[in-house]
Amino acid sequence: MHVLIQWLVLSFAFWLTSRIIPGFQIPRMSDAIVVAAIFGIVNFLLGAILYYAIGILTLGIGLLLSFVTHWFVNAILLQITNALTSRLTVRSFGIALIAALVMSLFGRLGIYLIGLAMQRSSPGTIYL
Repeated sequence: MHVLIQWLVLSFAFWLTSRIIPGFQIPRMSDAIVVAAIFGIVNFLLGAILYYAIGILTLGIGLLLSFVTHWFVNAILLQITNALTSRLTVRSFGIALIAALVMSLFGRLGIYLIGLAMQRSSPGTIYL
């Protein structure tokens, strides 16, 4: 259930980011759901490898600046996702960097709000 909620929050973050950032386009919410699934799979397969590779190649500075490294890795993963699907259009790597930052903020906020809703609900209630 937790993975499904994260996927839906990420899908909404993708869709909302596409409405805010010019050059980052996802036509429909249904496309955002598919793009989020592809991004999640790419992140699962390559995310940690890229993170630690950048950390090692920067002689540990990338690991010390974890937020910046994660941000950069997410932008790379967005570019890879863009190459894998026609449902997402990212005009440049700079747009991918901006979109990765905005999506991270929306995603964190969404997970935080869902967590608050789950804590305040009585057992057995539907959260969404």
